[in-house]
Amino acid sequence: MQTGWKMPGEAASAPHEVAGTVKWFDAVKGFGFILDDAGGPDILLHANVLRNFGQGSVADQAQIRVTVQMTPRGAQAVEVLEIQPPEGESLVPIEDLGENASAEIAALPLEPARVKWFEKAKGFGFANVFERAEDVFIHMEVLRRSGFADLAPGEAVCLRVVDGKRGRMAAQVLAWDAGLKSGR
Repeated sequence: MQTGWKMPGEAASAPHEVAGTVKWFDAVKGFGFILDDAGGPDILLHANVLRNFGQGSVADQAQIRVTVQMTPRGAQAVEVLEIQPPEGESLVPIEDLGENASAEIAALPLEPARVKWFEKAKGFGFANVFERAEDVFIHMEVLRRSGFADLAPGEAVCLRVVDGKRGRMAAQVLAWDAGLKSGR
């Protein structure tokens, strides 16, 4: 058994940092689970803990660093420290983004926005950038590559935007808090 872990039923352990992979997260249910990279037990990720990080969802297979506490009910994330989008899949180019390299996208300025609407079943949605009249298109694949599974109307995000054939389009979506921490 991993040092620092206590068996369910014992007193809560001191919080410690764990790196892992999102096994699944369901925003409707309000929770999901993380697989501990070190082989510890599955870790409960509650929606409130994710919201405190500034996101309402997280993509399955995303890499995540969290602070974990062992409680009588099992291992639970108490703080999200970092989320990295899923890796290892062949990335099909998205029309309008072309072959933009991740370094080029990361160099784009962050634009604060609120989600107007996003429909996962349709695979797209729109956001309003503060102090701009036109909407920004958000494609489901861009959202997934950014580490999100879904967006809620009114959710505050930071966008990196490109001009596409049909208007402005998100090239990357960041949680509001993560965007603020990046200092851009």
